[in-house]
Amino acid sequence: MKLVSYKTEDREHLGVFVNGHIYNLNSCDKLIPDNMNEFLWGGPELMEHAARVNEEIRSGKIEAKEELFFELMAPVPHPTSCRDGYAFRQHVASARRNRKLDMIPEFDQYPIFYFTNHNAVQGPGEIECMPDHFQKLDFELEVAVVLNKKGRNITAAEADSFIAGYMIMNDMSARTLQMEEMLLNLGPAKGKDFSTVVGPWLVTPDELEQYKVPAKPGHTGNAYNLEMKCVVNGKQVSAGNMADMDWTFAEIIERAAYGCNVLPGDVIGSGTVGTGCFLELNGTGVLNNADYEPQWLLPGDLVEMEVTGLGMLGNIIKKADSDFSILKLKK
Repeated sequence: MKLVSYKTEDREHLGVFVNGHIYNLNSCDKLIPDNMNEFLWGGPELMEHAARVNEEIRSGKIEAKEELFFELMAPVPHPTSCRDGYAFRQHVASARRNRKLDMIPEFDQYPIFYFTNHNAVQGPGEIECMPDHFQKLDFELEVAVVLNKKGRNITAAEADSFIAGYMIMNDMSARTLQMEEMLLNLGPAKGKDFSTVVGPWLVTPDELEQYKVPAKPGHTGNAYNLEMKCVVNGKQVSAGNMADMDWTFAEIIERAAYGCNVLPGDVIGSGTVGTGCFLELNGTGVLNNADYEPQWLLPGDLVEMEVTGLGMLGNIIKKADSDFSILKLKK
């Protein structure tokens, strides 16, 4: 099942994407709320209602009216929180090698994550960026999960049951801002808080069963053979696979929920897949060829991310009509 959030005029709605069309779930089953947040708080019970409607539409058992005029939003437009992990060893090792650093051994000891701005989550469409963002503006190719159960002190063995679904995630990054602020060892902030893109829909775990593979040795949780790629202005720049995650989402959830409540509507990203951003690609390019010309995102660029089973997430980079710069405010 592919769940979507969409807007008609000034109202947000919850729908299901079936055979290329979007149908409103509430109009088919009044027990299903007409927004994603309330739906997720309803947990597995409401998911069962939606699954039944989805199957009845697919089989033609009910004649649902498709939506014709709408704006597709982030599947989870108002997350309760947004964390981003660091699960792909290849990305971490390459990025460190490019900075002439050895692989950090702690990566293999425990999964980590940081909190990003859950109020800056958006879906397909334009990404408006300020002037400072264009100082080495970057994409990050990821997959994210959203939860639909409340929990605390969850073990990795049970954590997959808290996942409502999966979606593509683009953790937009302003690298100059990020690198400057991280000199103070407090983690990313202004370099990351302006846009986190997810979509185009939320895919329930049952749709990914055919792609399931064993987790890496010594790890616990579901893993999936999903090819991942990013195309910028029609040219493929990145390719990876979700099966390359060293830390599973279940293990990240286990750590996130230790001594802390996780909630329905929480979004958790995987971290960047290997080759999944210009920062890594540029570093590798310069390391191998002194004449390599680094690439960053520019106004008007079209960024398209595609993941097997999860669809395609497309965005156009737009420059804000402003010359305000916080970089120029440095003392």
